[in-house]
Amino acid sequence: MGNAYGFIEITGVVAAMDALDIMCKAADVKLSTWERKLGGRLVTLVVEGEVAAVKQAIEAGSTQAIKKPAAVGVLPNPHTEIVRMVELSASRFKGRPEPSSDSKMLGEDPPDFVPKETDGRKTPGGKPNKKNK
Repeated sequence: MGNAYGFIEITGVVAAMDALDIMCKAADVKLSTWERKLGGRLVTLVVEGEVAAVKQAIEAGSTQAIKKPAAVGVLPNPHTEIVRMVELSASRFKGRPEPSSDSKMLGEDPPDFVPKETDGRKTPGGKPNKKNK
């Protein structure tokens, strides 16, 4: 769609959806992907479009959202490695299989997430806990 990425990192899914709505209404941008960290307490939205539109969207989202963002950024003409990272994230977001790994469903925790062990129950992925072995 464009030649720039805009990033906004904000606490909470509701605040992130509010910021995304503001950004998409303020300028001609579209959501490329989003990431949740810390159990959804920290959400990163990535939008794409023309440089001026992305700057306008990020400015609107960061000043008008219901919460103040933790971080914002605009990358005009992103390096190919950044494009690759966003596409990898988008492949998980859009339900497409990732290169060289199992496909992820939207809302699943990232591979670096380690769930707390429980007594005799299975982890969310269906694998037995170490305490069961």
